[in-house]
Amino acid sequence: MNELLLILQLIFPGFLFLVVYAIFAEWLDRKLYARMQNRVGPPYWQPLADLIKLFSKEVIIPRSAGHYLFILLPYFAFASVVTAFFFIPVWSPQALYSYQGDLVIVAYLLTIPTLALSLSGWNSATAYSILGGIRCLTQLFAYEIPFFLALLTPALLLGTWNISEISQKLPSFLVANPFYFIPIILSFLVGIVALQGKLERKPFDIPDAETELVAGPFTEYSGRLLAFFRLSIDMEMVVGASLLSAVFLGGAQSFLGIPGFLFYLIKTLFVIFVLAYIKAAVARIRIDQMINFGWRVLAPSSLVGMLLVVLFRKGGIL
Repeated sequence: MNELLLILQLIFPGFLFLVVYAIFAEWLDRKLYARMQNRVGPPYWQPLADLIKLFSKEVIIPRSAGHYLFILLPYFAFASVVTAFFFIPVWSPQALYSYQGDLVIVAYLLTIPTLALSLSGWNSATAYSILGGIRCLTQLFAYEIPFFLALLTPALLLGTWNISEISQKLPSFLVANPFYFIPIILSFLVGIVALQGKLERKPFDIPDAETELVAGPFTEYSGRLLAFFRLSIDMEMVVGASLLSAVFLGGAQSFLGIPGFLFYLIKTLFVIFVLAYIKAAVARIRIDQMINFGWRVLAPSSLVGMLLVVLFRKGGIL
Protein backbone atom coordinates (compact mmCIF):
# COMPACT_ATOMS: atom_id res chain seq x y z
CA MET A 1 0.00 0.00 0.00
CA ASN A 2 2.80 2.38 0.89
CA GLU A 3 4.62 1.46 -2.33
CA LEU A 4 1.49 2.21 -4.38
CA LEU A 5 1.05 5.57 -2.67
CA LEU A 6 4.68 6.42 -3.36
CA ILE A 7 4.22 5.58 -7.06
CA LEU A 8 1.10 7.75 -7.21
CA GLN A 9 2.96 10.64 -5.59
CA LEU A 10 6.17 10.44 -7.60
CA ILE A 11 5.03 9.22 -11.02
CA PHE A 12 1.31 9.42 -11.87
CA PRO A 13 -0.77 11.43 -11.15
CA GLY A 14 1.94 13.07 -9.07
CA PHE A 15 5.30 14.76 -9.51
CA LEU A 16 6.65 13.26 -12.76
CA PHE A 17 3.36 13.68 -14.62
CA LEU A 18 3.10 17.30 -13.48
CA VAL A 19 6.62 18.10 -14.68
CA VAL A 20 6.09 16.44 -18.08
CA TYR A 21 2.68 18.05 -18.55
CA ALA A 22 4.07 21.45 -17.52
CA ILE A 23 6.85 21.23 -20.09
CA PHE A 24 4.32 20.22 -22.76
CA ALA A 25 1.98 23.04 -21.66
CA GLU A 26 4.76 25.59 -22.03
CA TRP A 27 5.48 24.36 -25.55
CA LEU A 28 1.78 24.41 -26.45
CA ASP A 29 1.36 27.90 -25.02
CA ARG A 30 4.35 29.23 -26.95
CA LYS A 31 3.26 27.43 -30.14
CA LEU A 32 -0.30 28.75 -29.94
CA TYR A 33 0.97 32.25 -29.15
CA ALA A 34 3.29 32.12 -32.16
CA ARG A 35 0.63 30.80 -34.55
CA MET A 36 -1.81 33.50 -33.43
CA GLN A 37 0.88 36.01 -34.43
CA ASN A 38 1.51 34.23 -37.74
CA ARG A 39 4.89 32.89 -36.59
CA VAL A 40 6.20 29.32 -36.67
CA GLY A 41 6.89 28.94 -32.97
CA PRO A 42 9.35 26.63 -31.17
CA PRO A 43 9.86 22.89 -31.89
CA TYR A 44 8.32 20.47 -29.40
CA TRP A 45 11.61 19.80 -27.64
CA GLN A 46 12.52 23.49 -27.07
CA PRO A 47 11.19 23.89 -23.46
CA LEU A 48 13.06 20.76 -22.35
CA ALA A 49 16.23 21.95 -24.09
CA ASP A 50 15.91 25.32 -22.32
CA LEU A 51 15.66 23.60 -18.93
CA ILE A 52 18.62 21.32 -19.63
CA LYS A 53 20.67 24.34 -20.68
CA LEU A 54 19.79 26.25 -17.51
CA PHE A 55 20.59 23.27 -15.27
CA SER A 56 24.02 23.03 -16.89
CA LYS A 57 24.86 26.69 -16.27
CA GLU A 58 26.61 28.17 -13.25
CA VAL A 59 24.61 29.71 -10.42
CA ILE A 60 25.80 33.26 -9.73
CA ILE A 61 24.70 34.90 -6.48
CA PRO A 62 25.04 38.71 -6.16
CA ARG A 63 27.16 39.93 -3.26
CA SER A 64 24.33 42.15 -2.09
CA ALA A 65 21.83 39.27 -1.89
CA GLY A 66 21.04 37.15 1.14
CA HIS A 67 22.82 33.91 0.22
CA TYR A 68 20.57 31.27 1.79
CA LEU A 69 17.28 33.00 0.99
CA PHE A 70 18.38 33.55 -2.60
CA ILE A 71 18.91 29.79 -2.98
CA LEU A 72 15.87 28.54 -1.04
CA LEU A 73 13.12 30.68 -2.57
CA PRO A 74 12.94 28.88 -5.96
CA TYR A 75 12.58 25.55 -4.14
CA PHE A 76 9.77 26.93 -1.94
CA ALA A 77 7.88 28.01 -5.07
CA PHE A 78 8.47 24.64 -6.70
CA ALA A 79 7.38 22.61 -3.66
CA SER A 80 4.19 24.61 -3.08
CA VAL A 81 2.96 24.05 -6.64
CA VAL A 82 3.69 20.32 -6.53
CA THR A 83 1.87 19.99 -3.20
CA ALA A 84 -1.19 21.85 -4.53
CA PHE A 85 -1.44 19.40 -7.44
CA PHE A 86 -2.02 16.45 -5.10
CA PHE A 87 -5.43 17.87 -4.06
CA ILE A 88 -6.82 18.15 -7.60
CA PRO A 89 -8.58 15.21 -9.33
CA VAL A 90 -6.63 14.14 -12.41
CA TRP A 91 -7.39 10.55 -13.42
CA SER A 92 -10.61 10.00 -11.45
CA PRO A 93 -13.28 12.11 -9.71
CA GLN A 94 -11.30 11.73 -6.47
CA ALA A 95 -7.99 13.51 -5.91
CA LEU A 96 -4.94 11.76 -4.51
CA TYR A 97 -5.49 13.66 -1.24
CA SER A 98 -8.93 15.01 -0.44
CA TYR A 99 -10.63 16.48 2.62
CA GLN A 100 -12.98 19.29 3.56
CA GLY A 101 -11.30 22.64 3.11
CA ASP A 102 -8.70 21.57 0.54
CA LEU A 103 -9.98 24.31 -1.79
CA VAL A 104 -8.63 26.90 0.67
CA ILE A 105 -5.35 24.99 1.01
CA VAL A 106 -4.80 24.92 -2.76
CA ALA A 107 -5.64 28.62 -3.10
CA TYR A 108 -3.11 29.35 -0.34
CA LEU A 109 -0.41 27.13 -1.87
CA LEU A 110 -0.80 28.85 -5.25
CA THR A 111 -0.09 32.18 -3.56
CA ILE A 112 3.33 31.06 -2.31
CA PRO A 113 5.12 31.17 -5.72
CA THR A 114 4.18 34.84 -6.14
CA LEU A 115 5.30 35.66 -2.61
CA ALA A 116 8.56 33.76 -3.19
CA LEU A 117 9.12 35.62 -6.45
CA SER A 118 8.42 38.97 -4.81
CA LEU A 119 10.77 38.20 -1.94
CA SER A 120 13.46 36.97 -4.32
CA GLY A 121 13.38 40.30 -6.14
CA TRP A 122 13.67 42.22 -2.89
CA ASN A 123 16.40 39.92 -1.57
CA SER A 124 18.47 40.30 -4.74
CA ALA A 125 18.93 43.95 -3.74
CA THR A 126 19.41 45.34 -7.24
CA ALA A 127 17.28 48.04 -8.85
CA TYR A 128 15.46 45.98 -11.48
CA SER A 129 14.90 43.06 -9.13
CA ILE A 130 13.50 45.22 -6.33
CA LEU A 131 11.12 47.04 -8.67
CA GLY A 132 9.97 43.72 -10.11
CA GLY A 133 9.43 42.28 -6.64
CA ILE A 134 7.39 45.32 -5.56
CA ARG A 135 5.25 45.01 -8.68
CA CYS A 136 4.71 41.30 -7.97
CA LEU A 137 3.43 42.06 -4.49
CA THR A 138 1.33 45.04 -5.64
CA GLN A 139 -0.28 43.02 -8.40
CA LEU A 140 -0.98 40.16 -5.97
CA PHE A 141 -3.56 42.26 -4.12
CA ALA A 142 -5.37 43.06 -7.38
CA TYR A 143 -6.07 39.49 -8.58
CA GLU A 144 -5.80 37.23 -5.53
CA ILE A 145 -9.08 38.22 -3.85
CA PRO A 146 -11.15 38.01 -7.08
CA PHE A 147 -9.57 34.62 -7.81
CA PHE A 148 -10.45 33.29 -4.37
CA LEU A 149 -13.98 34.72 -4.51
CA ALA A 150 -14.51 33.12 -7.92
CA LEU A 151 -13.53 29.73 -6.48
CA LEU A 152 -15.89 30.25 -3.56
CA THR A 153 -18.97 30.62 -5.80
CA PRO A 154 -19.38 26.89 -6.60
CA ALA A 155 -18.30 26.05 -3.04
CA LEU A 156 -21.06 28.28 -1.67
CA LEU A 157 -23.53 26.87 -4.18
CA LEU A 158 -22.89 23.22 -3.25
CA GLY A 159 -22.14 23.72 0.44
CA THR A 160 -18.73 22.05 0.33
CA TRP A 161 -15.11 23.25 0.34
CA ASN A 162 -13.79 19.97 -1.07
CA ILE A 163 -12.46 20.17 -4.64
CA SER A 164 -13.32 16.56 -5.49
CA GLU A 165 -16.89 16.94 -4.21
CA ILE A 166 -17.39 20.17 -6.17
CA SER A 167 -16.05 18.46 -9.30
CA GLN A 168 -18.46 15.55 -8.89
CA LYS A 169 -21.61 17.46 -7.89
CA LEU A 170 -21.54 20.64 -10.00
CA PRO A 171 -22.36 19.23 -13.50
CA SER A 172 -25.48 17.35 -12.39
CA PHE A 173 -26.54 20.29 -10.21
CA LEU A 174 -26.33 22.71 -13.15
CA VAL A 175 -28.27 20.36 -15.42
CA ALA A 176 -31.04 20.21 -12.82
CA ASN A 177 -30.87 23.95 -12.05
CA PRO A 178 -29.87 25.84 -15.23
CA PHE A 179 -30.40 29.26 -13.57
CA TYR A 180 -27.09 28.75 -11.80
CA PHE A 181 -25.17 28.69 -15.09
CA ILE A 182 -25.14 32.50 -14.91
CA PRO A 183 -23.07 32.91 -11.69
CA ILE A 184 -20.90 29.90 -12.53
CA ILE A 185 -19.98 31.21 -15.99
CA LEU A 186 -19.34 34.68 -14.58
CA SER A 187 -17.10 33.27 -11.83
CA PHE A 188 -15.28 31.06 -14.34
CA LEU A 189 -14.46 34.08 -16.51
CA VAL A 190 -13.18 35.96 -13.45
CA GLY A 191 -11.08 32.93 -12.53
CA ILE A 192 -9.54 32.76 -16.02
CA VAL A 193 -8.54 36.43 -16.00
CA ALA A 194 -7.26 36.25 -12.41
CA LEU A 195 -5.20 33.16 -13.28
CA GLN A 196 -3.65 35.13 -16.13
CA GLY A 197 -2.62 37.68 -13.51
CA LYS A 198 -1.26 35.02 -11.15
CA LEU A 199 0.93 33.68 -13.95
CA GLU A 200 2.05 37.23 -14.83
CA ARG A 201 1.18 36.83 -18.50
CA LYS A 202 0.10 39.55 -20.89
CA PRO A 203 -1.55 41.92 -20.21
CA PHE A 204 -0.40 41.40 -16.60
CA ASP A 205 3.31 40.72 -17.19
CA ILE A 206 4.15 44.00 -15.46
CA PRO A 207 6.60 42.61 -12.86
CA ASP A 208 9.01 41.20 -15.45
CA ALA A 209 8.37 43.62 -18.31
CA GLU A 210 11.55 43.13 -20.34
CA THR A 211 11.43 46.59 -21.96
CA GLU A 212 11.33 48.25 -18.54
CA LEU A 213 12.88 45.93 -15.93
CA VAL A 214 15.05 43.51 -17.96
CA ALA A 215 13.59 40.42 -16.23
CA GLY A 216 12.23 41.95 -13.03
CA PRO A 217 12.72 39.65 -10.01
CA PHE A 218 14.42 37.07 -12.28
CA THR A 219 17.17 39.49 -13.30
CA GLU A 220 19.86 38.16 -10.93
CA TYR A 221 18.88 34.49 -11.19
CA SER A 222 20.72 32.01 -13.36
CA GLY A 223 21.43 28.30 -13.71
CA ARG A 224 19.34 25.73 -11.87
CA LEU A 225 17.70 28.35 -9.62
CA LEU A 226 16.24 30.14 -12.63
CA ALA A 227 15.26 26.74 -14.06
CA PHE A 228 13.29 25.90 -10.90
CA PHE A 229 11.53 29.27 -11.00
CA ARG A 230 10.59 28.85 -14.66
CA LEU A 231 9.47 25.26 -14.12
CA SER A 232 7.41 26.37 -11.11
CA ILE A 233 5.57 28.91 -13.27
CA ASP A 234 4.91 26.31 -15.96
CA MET A 235 3.60 23.89 -13.33
CA GLU A 236 1.50 26.65 -11.79
CA MET A 237 -0.18 27.13 -15.16
CA VAL A 238 -1.07 23.42 -15.24
CA VAL A 239 -2.23 23.40 -11.62
CA GLY A 240 -4.28 26.59 -12.13
CA ALA A 241 -5.89 25.16 -15.28
CA SER A 242 -6.56 21.89 -13.43
CA LEU A 243 -8.12 23.76 -10.52
CA LEU A 244 -10.47 25.76 -12.76
CA SER A 245 -11.31 22.58 -14.64
CA ALA A 246 -12.17 20.74 -11.42
CA VAL A 247 -14.15 23.54 -9.80
CA PHE A 248 -16.07 24.83 -12.85
CA LEU A 249 -15.93 22.19 -15.62
CA GLY A 250 -16.43 18.90 -13.82
CA GLY A 251 -12.78 17.88 -13.68
CA ALA A 252 -11.87 14.26 -14.44
CA GLN A 253 -15.28 12.60 -14.40
CA SER A 254 -15.77 9.77 -16.88
CA PHE A 255 -18.72 9.92 -19.28
CA LEU A 256 -20.18 7.31 -21.65
CA GLY A 257 -17.32 4.97 -20.87
CA ILE A 258 -14.68 7.56 -21.80
CA PRO A 259 -11.93 7.71 -19.15
CA GLY A 260 -12.01 10.74 -16.88
CA PHE A 261 -8.31 11.39 -17.52
CA LEU A 262 -9.09 12.14 -21.17
CA PHE A 263 -11.70 14.70 -20.13
CA TYR A 264 -9.16 16.17 -17.69
CA LEU A 265 -6.69 16.70 -20.54
CA ILE A 266 -9.32 18.21 -22.84
CA LYS A 267 -10.56 20.65 -20.19
CA THR A 268 -7.12 21.76 -19.01
CA LEU A 269 -5.93 22.21 -22.60
CA PHE A 270 -9.02 24.33 -23.23
CA VAL A 271 -8.09 26.59 -20.31
CA ILE A 272 -4.48 26.83 -21.56
CA PHE A 273 -5.78 27.75 -25.02
CA VAL A 274 -7.89 30.57 -23.54
CA LEU A 275 -4.87 31.83 -21.59
CA ALA A 276 -2.76 31.81 -24.77
CA TYR A 277 -5.51 33.64 -26.67
CA ILE A 278 -5.69 36.38 -24.03
CA LYS A 279 -1.91 36.67 -24.13
CA ALA A 280 -1.93 37.12 -27.91
CA ALA A 281 -4.95 39.42 -28.07
CA VAL A 282 -3.94 42.15 -25.61
CA ALA A 283 -0.96 44.35 -24.83
CA ARG A 284 0.70 44.98 -21.49
CA ILE A 285 -1.04 47.46 -19.19
CA ARG A 286 0.41 49.69 -16.47
CA ILE A 287 0.50 48.61 -12.84
CA ASP A 288 -2.09 51.24 -11.86
CA GLN A 289 -4.39 49.99 -14.62
CA MET A 290 -3.99 46.47 -13.27
CA ILE A 291 -4.96 47.56 -9.76
CA ASN A 292 -7.98 49.48 -11.05
CA PHE A 293 -9.07 46.56 -13.21
CA GLY A 294 -8.72 44.12 -10.32
CA TRP A 295 -10.74 46.17 -7.85
CA ARG A 296 -13.25 47.80 -10.21
CA VAL A 297 -13.98 44.88 -12.55
CA LEU A 298 -12.73 41.51 -11.25
CA ALA A 299 -13.67 41.89 -7.58
CA PRO A 300 -17.22 43.26 -8.25
CA SER A 301 -17.80 40.57 -10.90
CA SER A 302 -16.83 37.79 -8.50
CA LEU A 303 -19.05 39.30 -5.81
CA VAL A 304 -21.94 39.47 -8.29
CA GLY A 305 -21.53 35.75 -8.95
CA MET A 306 -21.72 34.98 -5.23
CA LEU A 307 -24.66 37.37 -4.77
CA LEU A 308 -26.60 35.67 -7.58
CA VAL A 309 -26.13 32.32 -5.85
CA VAL A 310 -27.47 33.76 -2.59
CA LEU A 311 -30.43 35.45 -4.32
CA PHE A 312 -31.33 32.29 -6.25
CA ARG A 313 -31.20 30.32 -3.00
CA LYS A 314 -33.34 32.83 -1.14
CA GLY A 315 -35.73 32.98 -4.06
CA GLY A 316 -36.33 29.25 -3.86
CA ILE A 317 -34.50 28.30 -7.06
CA LEU A 318 -32.84 25.04 -6.02
